[in-house]
Amino acid sequence: MKKIDIKKELSENAYPGRGIIIGKSADGKYAVTAYFIMGRSENSRNRVFVEDGNGIRTQAFDPAKLTDPSLIIYSPVRVLGNKTIVTNGDQTDTIYELMNNQMTFEQALRTREFEPDAPNYTPRISGIIKVEPEKTFNYAMSILKSANGNPDSCNRFTFTYNNPIDGEGHFIHTYMCDGNPLPSFEGEPKLISIEGNISEFGDRLWENLNPDNKVSLFVRYINLSDGTFESKIYNKNK
Repeated sequence: MKKIDIKKELSENAYPGRGIIIGKSADGKYAVTAYFIMGRSENSRNRVFVEDGNGIRTQAFDPAKLTDPSLIIYSPVRVLGNKTIVTNGDQTDTIYELMNNQMTFEQALRTREFEPDAPNYTPRISGIIKVEPEKTFNYAMSILKSANGNPDSCNRFTFTYNNPIDGEGHFIHTYMCDGNPLPSFEGEPKLISIEGNISEFGDRLWENLNPDNKVSLFVRYINLSDGTFESKIYNKNK
């Protein structure tokens, strides 16, 4: 697979929607993840990321302007033991709860489908990172999407990555580009380079997301030697 330039990928796409990146830092010391949200409507843009325990949640920036919380207020990131769950919806809770009851990532997601937001039927994208300190880590990414816009069928894809390569990661997002209806992501997660420390990598992502549509970005570097982590949140609304 050809490696893409994440700066070019983001700057040339006005609306990739919501996106998840997972990979390994170039120095081989950190598992890396990032999650961003974008919005076209006032309701979608009226959000910020806030810390919630070891994870984060979305929150209305101006509660008076919140009209429908159903698909925009959720916990994108939760931590279950040595596993970090990252998703674009309330399936974070589904994965957390079912994995806590001995089900697998894939089994948990079989209980969910794409979002019921006709005519877009936004895909549910999810990722999970498992870190074993002093050993290695692995991760998986999933997309649940309609059958080319037909809600009668749910197509499920899971991609797993064992012993990731230093400085490489994968990027998956909800929409191919802007449109009406919004075209769902196609293909497998895109191979990208992960360079720099948390601030350098986070700044690179934030600065290249469309300035009109970007809403929030979360970045986390997990130390592979002891499982500790550092996080950074970017919010357009301040």
